[in-house]
Amino acid sequence: MATKKVTKSKTPEKKIFTDSEYSVKRIYQKSSKKRPTEDAGKYPFTRGIHPGMFRERFWTMRQYSGFGDAKLTNERFKFMLEKGQTGLSMAFDLPTQIGYDSDSSQAEGEVGKVGVSITSIKDMMTAFDGIPLGKVSSSMTINSTASTLLAYYIAVGESQGFKSHELRGTTQNDILKEYIARNTYIYPPQPSMRLIGDMIEFCAEKVPSWYPVSISGYHMREAGCTATQEIAFTLANAIAYIQTCLDKGLKIDDFAPRLSFFFCCTIEFFEEVAKFRVARKVYAKILKEKFHAKNPRSLQLKFHTQTSGESLTAQQPNNNIVRVAIQTMAAVAGGTQSLHTNSRDEALALPTQESAKIALRTQQIVAHESGITKTADPLAGSYYLEELCDQIEADVWKYLKKIEKMGGSVKAIEKGFFQSEIRANAYRLKKETDDADRVIVGVNKYAEKEEQPELLRIDDRVEIQQKKALKKLRADRDSKKLEKALSAMQSAADTEENLMPYIVTAAKAFATTGEISNTFREVFGEYRPKEVF
Repeated sequence: MATKKVTKSKTPEKKIFTDSEYSVKRIYQKSSKKRPTEDAGKYPFTRGIHPGMFRERFWTMRQYSGFGDAKLTNERFKFMLEKGQTGLSMAFDLPTQIGYDSDSSQAEGEVGKVGVSITSIKDMMTAFDGIPLGKVSSSMTINSTASTLLAYYIAVGESQGFKSHELRGTTQNDILKEYIARNTYIYPPQPSMRLIGDMIEFCAEKVPSWYPVSISGYHMREAGCTATQEIAFTLANAIAYIQTCLDKGLKIDDFAPRLSFFFCCTIEFFEEVAKFRVARKVYAKILKEKFHAKNPRSLQLKFHTQTSGESLTAQQPNNNIVRVAIQTMAAVAGGTQSLHTNSRDEALALPTQESAKIALRTQQIVAHESGITKTADPLAGSYYLEELCDQIEADVWKYLKKIEKMGGSVKAIEKGFFQSEIRANAYRLKKETDDADRVIVGVNKYAEKEEQPELLRIDDRVEIQQKKALKKLRADRDSKKLEKALSAMQSAADTEENLMPYIVTAAKAFATTGEISNTFREVFGEYRPKEVF
């Protein structure tokens, strides 16, 4: 019998891409390129910033909390600490973020809705009542009013008996990404950069264990940029902040060890791990070769990660538990220093207490049960991962050179470069989802009808109570002392003096968030973008 001839299929192999549009091969083999052989904890820190990584100590489990008034937030803080959270992370409502008091017409309907309302040092005292600030690390997601909120925190710490040098934590304080993607800015770029430089200088001297800025790629990624753009744009902003400090006369090794970063972690597992490795490597080279830092700690990119809120779905919210678990594994395999895991219901509302606990338990299970923490670099030697790193790194350097030619981040923002790049990729991602080329389980595939879960609702009485508390505060405080503090702060704003000591004095005189911001508005003006993203 004749043997039937076997012919190869002429059907072309399907092309597959990562989220950032890097082509994915069917299989990866050993490359002739030189791969990282240095140990974890060694320059350029591709494999992690500490020799033992999580074998020695887990990352800080820092769940993002804050809603309603300071009392409600204090209760949530204590609940999460009781459940094993190891650091605090504070969310603020929109009026606090953009410098308006609860009784301002601009704040109507927004008080306490997306975070806690903090209008004065009294609210900050309530939020941390019974929580010793010298013994806990706190992160505050605040930008335009970061100097004011840090001043409150310092004053509260002192009222508890802790000196400023005993306080540990982070203020996000990254205004450049606000102009790019998030829009909770107040002042134009130059005075905003001045405030950030003042905070970095002040903290280096007075609050040495504080990270005064957390340079953030998270919000740009959530707005739609790729993994490569997230790293490139974040590092370009870092260069701008560093140059601001150097222009103030600071030395690189005096402040660089206290710079920190904040990244998003989406569900494209290997690409996210590669992104974190590249970020460490490129940053280390920038600090060493461009800024000539000598202290090894100056070269280390230390970062907080938050799982992707944009990836969560309102449909079938329990699916989000699985998404967050995968993202948690990627962040840990990528070597994060602290982590917030989003809750299952955050596409619908602020998380309930039960949902927040599940999110925390996700981190704890990964830490204690997954085995991923048993070796310093669990994905070392992956051919796929290494090639992704090569591709991302090459494109990051291309972006950085392009931004440098434009005159740096501020100039690139003014030209709308970052905004247009993000918008183009966001459109691509949305179209892929709408066309079902990108499968979102429970949304454009495996959809089904289901009842909405119980959600956290913020009572409108919070706004009424905050207005009453403000009225009482204004009646009880020493008005002459307040006027003197605000007047001195306004005069200093017209000079090149560091503004932080004046802001702390105003905070202790019971100045409100709105009053401090309005004083600076009179001097600096308000930012009006040419192009709204």
